[in-house]
Amino acid sequence: MNNKIDIDYKLADELIEKIKNNPMGDWFTLPENFSAHEFRRIKEVAARVRDNSDYLVCIGIGGSYLGARAVYEALGLDDTTKCKLLFAGNSLSSRELKRILKELEGHDFSINVISKSGTTLEPAVAFRILKQALIEKYGEAEAMKRIIATTDPESGALHDEAKRNGYETFDVPSGIGGRYSVLTAVGLFPLAVAGCHIGGLIEGARHCKESQLTNLQESMLITYAFTRFYLYDQCDCDVEVLASFEPCLLYFNEWWKQLFGESEGKNKQGIFPASVIYSTDLHSLGQYMQDGRRNIFETFLKFSHEKAPLTVPAIQDALDGLGYLEGRPMTEISDKALTATIRAHDSGGISTLTIEVLDPESEQGISELSLGFLIFFFETACAISAMLHGVDPFNQPGVENYKKEMFSLLGKE
Repeated sequence: MNNKIDIDYKLADELIEKIKNNPMGDWFTLPENFSAHEFRRIKEVAARVRDNSDYLVCIGIGGSYLGARAVYEALGLDDTTKCKLLFAGNSLSSRELKRILKELEGHDFSINVISKSGTTLEPAVAFRILKQALIEKYGEAEAMKRIIATTDPESGALHDEAKRNGYETFDVPSGIGGRYSVLTAVGLFPLAVAGCHIGGLIEGARHCKESQLTNLQESMLITYAFTRFYLYDQCDCDVEVLASFEPCLLYFNEWWKQLFGESEGKNKQGIFPASVIYSTDLHSLGQYMQDGRRNIFETFLKFSHEKAPLTVPAIQDALDGLGYLEGRPMTEISDKALTATIRAHDSGGISTLTIEVLDPESEQGISELSLGFLIFFFETACAISAMLHGVDPFNQPGVENYKKEMFSLLGKE
């Protein structure tokens, strides 16, 4: 955006206080108050799983898996970890579960089932099937030692089953909803198993809180939250597109969409969250973004450069017309493409915002620190933005409607 908007910083401060005092706002204090005992236990159990398993199957849906998968994919941990993560229970696809079972053949594995209640249909079905596979492979006694349940600390079907069978357990904190839970054991335990520096995620979140909420007049977070509401309220922009030039952020985009969709989409209002990965989607959605309906605004994510990018090689007598790029790093080319996209979309009437997260110590440009920063950044901005809409950021009453219809069709009494 070229024009500045007026931000009510007194209101911003009041909304932050509301988050702090909300019974479901405990995620807000995690960066500085994470339990040292819980942190040590997460790392200890994760090390044990790494020692005896080639795979950890994470069973969960929505906020029970999206945050962990977002970080796992963004950091490329699948390429470096001894114990890889597989994600199940996030659909009702028999084909997908068969694929996971096939991948587990001939390998040692453990299960992390993540559910506050233990009765959500998708993860409950997947857990039954995968638990059966675990028992068939190891026998019941050994299988029970390979199940880690992340669930309600006091009650619920999964809590009771874990207690009865002696599963290792971690808590889903009662004051934190699923889509705000990535920086709890919900996200941190599987990421620790995969070799993620989970302390860096917490440190990044802490840095975001200190840098963005100490002086609100200088806060990129507050500017983002109020600007997106201004674009919705004053400019009829009811679709936000999160854009980046890194394919590894695909699942970060999915986490972001759930966060904003479930938090804001109430009372027949709210900004619809969509996402793209450029430059790929410039060759599929580029026409619409340039010339389609102007109810859209874009938020671009930009990260530090990786320290050793690929360069375009020089080839004598090449016919591809790339002589002007020979010897230049791909990061430079990608930067120019990002700038060109912003300019083109600005000229086409789309308001664009850019969030730049710099981590000069990172080899790859995307790190635990930068992702922890962004997680807390978007969680806080989302809560503020939802309250600007006049809705509760922490409930999701509409999610239950499809379940009632589905259970009726399936004959559940």
